[in-house]
Amino acid sequence: MTRLLEMHGIVKTFGPVRANDGIDLSVDAGRIVGLLGENGSGKSTLMKVLFGMLRADSGSIVYKGQELSDHDPRAALARGIGTIHQHFMLVEAMTVAENIMLGWDEAGSWLRRDAIAANIRETSERFALDLDPDSPVENLSLGRRQRVEILKALMRGAELLVLDEPTSNLSPPEVSGLLAVMRELKVEGKGIIFISHKLHEVMEICDEVVVLRDGRVSGQRPIADATDRDLARMMIERDISEPMPRLPVAASGAALLDVRDLATRPRHGPGIQGVSFALHPGEIVAVAGVDGNGQIDLVEAIAGLVAPSAGRISLAGKDVTRLSVAARVAAGIAYIPPDRAMTSLIQGMSVAENLGLRDVRRTPFSTGPWLNRAGTEDAARDLIGRYAIRASGPNALTRELSGGNQQKIVVAREIARAPRVLIAFQATWGLDPGATRFVSEQVIALRNAGSAILYVSADLEEVLALGDRIGVMFNGRIVEIVPRFEVDLDRIGLLMAGRAPASHRDLEPIA
Repeated sequence: MTRLLEMHGIVKTFGPVRANDGIDLSVDAGRIVGLLGENGSGKSTLMKVLFGMLRADSGSIVYKGQELSDHDPRAALARGIGTIHQHFMLVEAMTVAENIMLGWDEAGSWLRRDAIAANIRETSERFALDLDPDSPVENLSLGRRQRVEILKALMRGAELLVLDEPTSNLSPPEVSGLLAVMRELKVEGKGIIFISHKLHEVMEICDEVVVLRDGRVSGQRPIADATDRDLARMMIERDISEPMPRLPVAASGAALLDVRDLATRPRHGPGIQGVSFALHPGEIVAVAGVDGNGQIDLVEAIAGLVAPSAGRISLAGKDVTRLSVAARVAAGIAYIPPDRAMTSLIQGMSVAENLGLRDVRRTPFSTGPWLNRAGTEDAARDLIGRYAIRASGPNALTRELSGGNQQKIVVAREIARAPRVLIAFQATWGLDPGATRFVSEQVIALRNAGSAILYVSADLEEVLALGDRIGVMFNGRIVEIVPRFEVDLDRIGLLMAGRAPASHRDLEPIA
């Protein structure tokens, strides 16, 4: 086999933190290497060193037989190294072809849409990407946007592709499509580094796996010699296969949250149309669905970010339909959004400041009209410890943390407030198995303490693990909700695809 990449003895430090501590990693042409590790284990730092975004303190990188030194991202791209980031680098108002041409020297000084479009069609067909060069990106699903990113890298001559959590926000059909594309790339001789926290996908698609822990390689082996449990233990040194502790369903009494005939105007999808349900104390209603079927409109309408066009939202019998976000927070509604980079956090603020955003007017975050920095930092240290946030301290800038640790800030801030109602959308997005387990346990503990939780996720396995009742959202409606012991997986799958008649069973209390 042809060796594409050889990273040897990579060391990278940030002050006292040794993010990479002598890491070795190699990739051959036509092979898929899984790169695993907890949030903060050093994966992102290692890939930034490879791509020239960071310079290693020591160690060497050899790509296609030539040593890379002092290279930058432009040089990495020119040599054939492409990275597909979690957050897509696309201009939504532009077409597929226009996005491909943007910043690409070979596109020429003059616009050559027809020639570029023909090239896109040829490359798309070759790698089974199924993309129309004239499609506006804003009209594409997340899965197809990701394919645009892959196409951009391929048309720039990438022979080594780094896919960073590529399935974290995709529906099951989109995941299957992406894995099929990866197999095509492998057949074509491309080398792939597949960064993922989803162990079953790693087991399905990878040829070998490298596991990082605390900045070092904790394990490396062919995938044929590994199991899910082996990989999880190499990552976190503990067994997370035991069922999560949960009390019997305790839902009773009047509804905490009552949503009736709620509708919103379409924005990036169908909006929502006549959605009705009730959440009772001590239960989790988990809603599955293919992304783009109105989930974001539903959670943002309840959280107060989107004004409904019709319907009513009540909290403990009080109409909150027209209340501001701040008023809803004060009344006891917490919200975990799906996009930590844009909606949940202020990247230029410290960890402590982001943790205190919801409670900036309360003790210990303020004293009278003045901010209490010492109290804010003490509260942040407590949450950093309780939620295992990997940061140098409360004053660390949020943008310096890994994506998973940023998500832990959001989860800590919302759940630690012990809200009456928690609205969560993709709460474990980008988290490793250990952190995912921890967040799930916190959600269940909140439910056990009497809070009501609406948990929306594109991950059906997560929905089934957490929900006391399981719902499906399709085309702007919640089409069915059943107690978890009545779940029919085949029917759930058909409902998600819009291929089964919907019963519109309402969210009634569980006996």
